[in-house]
Amino acid sequence: MQKAIIIGATSGIGQEVARILVQQGWHIGIAGRREEALHALQATAPDRIVTEQLDVTEETATLHLHNLIKKLGGIDLFFLSSGVGHQNRDLQPDIELNTARTNVGGFTRMVSAAFNYFKEKGSGHIAVISSIAGTKGLGVAPAYSATKRFQNTYIDALEQLSYLQKLNIRFTDIRPGFVATPLLKDDKYPLLMNVSAVAAHIINALNKKKRTVIIDRRYQVLVFFWRLIPKWLWVKLPVKN
Repeated sequence: MQKAIIIGATSGIGQEVARILVQQGWHIGIAGRREEALHALQATAPDRIVTEQLDVTEETATLHLHNLIKKLGGIDLFFLSSGVGHQNRDLQPDIELNTARTNVGGFTRMVSAAFNYFKEKGSGHIAVISSIAGTKGLGVAPAYSATKRFQNTYIDALEQLSYLQKLNIRFTDIRPGFVATPLLKDDKYPLLMNVSAVAAHIINALNKKKRTVIIDRRYQVLVFFWRLIPKWLWVKLPVKN
């Protein structure tokens, strides 16, 4: 019996990934801030889903995570799909700081707790949703792109730490392009992808235990050329989204 915990399962990618895992026979623990949404998802498969309300930005989140692991009876996969992001051309401090609080503080809190759990268990798989936005700094979304770069680097560092400590922990860094989720409801974005299609890509990557995944092929091409742009030219480009 395979067991997974999905943080950020109340909507969007996390919710769809949770649905597919249950369909594939997994037993899962789901967590997020909106308790009603958690219970609604649990009602679709009450014999396979347990819930725990938590907010990754709060210090108690780690305690809630361990409580959820206990309810589920252990885990094989930890999947983090919790994050925020906004365009912020006016550089409003509250938006920038809240983004960092969730995407850096909350991310670190959850992923480090999962790492330590798998270290004690002896094995495990940590998967996170980051973004192609971590490729280069986006002037329209400074904190978002910077925090996504942080997430990419943090997973790189944990992979090295796992190797140095001779641990059997696998990592998957999932980097989607723009996905039609509630997170993007206030802004217009090009090449929006369907949540179900993105979730299917993710499940395939998890099953194959891929290390880094850029979704989809259009964005793979975009990121390839994106990386080739020299810094002096990048800062002059009129990037709007």
